[in-house]
Amino acid sequence: MLRRRFPQMRFLILEAMESFGGTWLIHKYPGARSDSDLYTFGYEFKPWQGHPIASRKQILDYLGSVIDDAQLTPHIRYRHRIESASWSGASQAWTLDVATGQGDEVIAVEAGFLWMCQGYYRHSAGFTPAWPGLDKFKGRVIHPQNWPDTLDLTGKRVTVIGSGATAATLIPALVDECAHVTMLQRTPTYFATGRNGDALADELRRLGIEEAWIHEIMRRKMVRDRAELIERARTYPEELKRQLIAGVRACLPEGFDVDKHFTPPYKPLQQRVAFVPDGDLFKAFSSGRASVVTDHIEAIDEAGILLQSGERIDCDVIVSATGFDLSVMGEIPFFVDGVAVDFSRAVSYRGIMFTGVPNMAWVYGYGRYSWTLRAELVGQFVCNLLDHLRARQASSVTVTTGPEDTDMPLHPWVDTDDMNAGYLLRGLDRLPRRGGKPEWQHSQDYLYEREVLPSVDFSDPRFSYRA
Repeated sequence: MLRRRFPQMRFLILEAMESFGGTWLIHKYPGARSDSDLYTFGYEFKPWQGHPIASRKQILDYLGSVIDDAQLTPHIRYRHRIESASWSGASQAWTLDVATGQGDEVIAVEAGFLWMCQGYYRHSAGFTPAWPGLDKFKGRVIHPQNWPDTLDLTGKRVTVIGSGATAATLIPALVDECAHVTMLQRTPTYFATGRNGDALADELRRLGIEEAWIHEIMRRKMVRDRAELIERARTYPEELKRQLIAGVRACLPEGFDVDKHFTPPYKPLQQRVAFVPDGDLFKAFSSGRASVVTDHIEAIDEAGILLQSGERIDCDVIVSATGFDLSVMGEIPFFVDGVAVDFSRAVSYRGIMFTGVPNMAWVYGYGRYSWTLRAELVGQFVCNLLDHLRARQASSVTVTTGPEDTDMPLHPWVDTDDMNAGYLLRGLDRLPRRGGKPEWQHSQDYLYEREVLPSVDFSDPRFSYRA
């Protein structure tokens, strides 16, 4: 998008890891796959031709082809980690201190505009609760985010703690290797199950429709289906809850305690609903090679896990599929004219720009739609903003609350009654604030934002420019 709009503009992509892929480079655990459909998780300009839910390798192959098609490799610097970012009002530029991975070498990179695309969670290590006695366990403790390259689980008793998308992906991939896998969960998760395919896409391919057309049609269909699901969750939560649980019940043998193990206490879509393609997780439970336990951990000892019910799970390996820690702006220290930026005190403009921080945009995606859908909207927003900067011959722009916003109430980044994922609740105090007006909120509504973001008026007084 940037190259199409500004073919002569110089740009540099700094990547801390050794290659492309981000999440899909890091997450090497068995069975790693998307939990969003690839028609919307993939790019608008690059048709997806596989199954809607894709494996880690398929996604990496797709990303690699995007980089090759766009000839981006010469513009990427791998193993380049930003140590700090400093804005100078005098020079109207950012200076980045960048560790190159070559010993202790740190170089300075100057940029007119920063486009932060590093995601929202800490890459170095996942989140593992401080369970009492964990240090006493004689077996192995693994977080899926740091899965060992060589690990033999043959004959091992494995306990996967957690019940989200990672656990649902991991367990079916482990059952053929391990003696037994136990999914230990504190709270059940909503699951949706179905065929990893789509009848409409299949029919369009049988008709010989071009893949670019199929991709666009399926994107629109997936967005519509997701929007209808979100509306149902808000309007008829109990009806949707019954439907989701009935779908799970149909995949399990008669007598399986679905009420206990697969009936969450919260409303659907307050946390992400994990899709189980072809019911593979429930096939693992039905086979007896995997089991589910719903309980709280009292303590961990040398041989396993003691539960609050008094029961215990003896195991050889504990996999803590317990989520991740939030990362705000990649944990990079920011400074504006020598003053450290505290993003928790900044107010968010549309969840993209922040008061007091010039020439910077952050990509933070959707919790209920695919992340890429918002990344593309943010890309269009940034390109429109850069175009406006050029048109008025300005070198910088900062968003500011105006007189009309003086009495505007400020709230946390998200409404926790609407979205309450663990990583958000743990890190909410570190995120920017949202205001009581639409301009100062990060909307989770794609249908709304796809109309509003492309039409933002950059002559609004809330945008302060400097030549």
